[in-house]
Amino acid sequence: MSTRINKTHKILSEKGSALSKYQHIIVGDDSWLYLFYFELCTLLGKFPGALGILLRKLIWPRLFGSCGKGVMFADNIVLRQPKKIHLGNNVIISEFCVLDARHDDEDEVIVLDDDVMLSTNVMISCKNGCIQIGKNTGLSAQTIIHATSGCPVNIGDDVIIGPQSYISAGGNYHFDQLDVPIREQGINPDGGITLEDNIWLGAKVTVLGGVTMESGSIAGAGAVVNKSIPANAICAGVPAKVIKTRE
Repeated sequence: MSTRINKTHKILSEKGSALSKYQHIIVGDDSWLYLFYFELCTLLGKFPGALGILLRKLIWPRLFGSCGKGVMFADNIVLRQPKKIHLGNNVIISEFCVLDARHDDEDEVIVLDDDVMLSTNVMISCKNGCIQIGKNTGLSAQTIIHATSGCPVNIGDDVIIGPQSYISAGGNYHFDQLDVPIREQGINPDGGITLEDNIWLGAKVTVLGGVTMESGSIAGAGAVVNKSIPANAICAGVPAKVIKTRE
């Protein structure tokens, strides 16, 4: 099992108050003042409509490690350890998004650069991995980006990610020991994922750990990208293969 999952399970199962465990895992800060502020922001997170957007625009920015100007927060957003989340200018986070920045060591775990847009039900999940998303990049509805066990996800500028896409770094377990449950054999480090600038992923594309998609490349709908794709190439299929180039 990965280090982070072990540590989280240990914290939940060992002695200690439920409140202290909540502060450590969810809030990410032991300060009572910050806990009160986090709880207030959580309550405001459920306010619908224009009033809710206005209240969050005024009050939420101080939750984060840094937050630029013009950021818009829709309702029912779930945050984990928001001090490790950094937002640029004019970021839009839509309804029911999840930003989970759990990490034992890093302070900049989730970084969304200027003009990033997260559509409804997007999940950005870190368990000892970091995720950075560049300027003018859009994530369509129900997309999941996952980074774990020191395997980062780096996404460049002007990237289009279609709905229900799945981008997972550090998602593979060791499984060579037949007498040990797979979940206890640990994560196989894969070096993470890099999507360079000006990339387009169609709907329901899966990108697996160890992959680099170079600038200008495209993955067709439903593709499973398990090998790196050169610049300006178009790939499709399961597993994805280059079918043509844009040049």
